[in-house]
Amino acid sequence: MSPQPLHHAFNYIELSVTDLAEAKAFYAGAFGWVFNDYGPNYAGIGSGAGDGEEVGGLTLAEAPRAAGGPLVLLYSEDLDATAQGITAAGGRILQGPYEFPGGRRLHFADPSGNELGVWAKR
Repeated sequence: MSPQPLHHAFNYIELSVTDLAEAKAFYAGAFGWVFNDYGPNYAGIGSGAGDGEEVGGLTLAEAPRAAGGPLVLLYSEDLDATAQGITAAGGRILQGPYEFPGGRRLHFADPSGNELGVWAKR
C-alpha cells in the first residue's frame, strides 16, 4: 500500500516534451526512470520503488512550458557521473557543476528543452 501523500509536499511533477519517445529514452538512459504508457501523448513516471506508483508524467506538447515555471531539482549521490549520464543520453549541461552552500549542483536541458537541476551533498 502506498503512503498517504503529505500535506503541502510535492506529489507529482509533469514535464511537457516535444517527442515522447525521445524523452522516455533520455530519462531512462540518464536516470534509469521507468514509465507507464497511457496512449501516444502521455507517459507516467514510475516511482522507482517497483510498486506501480507514479511521481510525475511526460506529456506531449508543441513546446516545453514557458520560462519562469518551477525548477525541478533531482538528487544525485555522484554528480559527476550524473552529468556524464545526462550528456550520454542526449541532454545538455547548461550550468555547472558548481559549488553552493549545501554541496554541488548543475542545471541541464533535456532533448525537448526543459531545464532541470541536480544537486549532491559534495
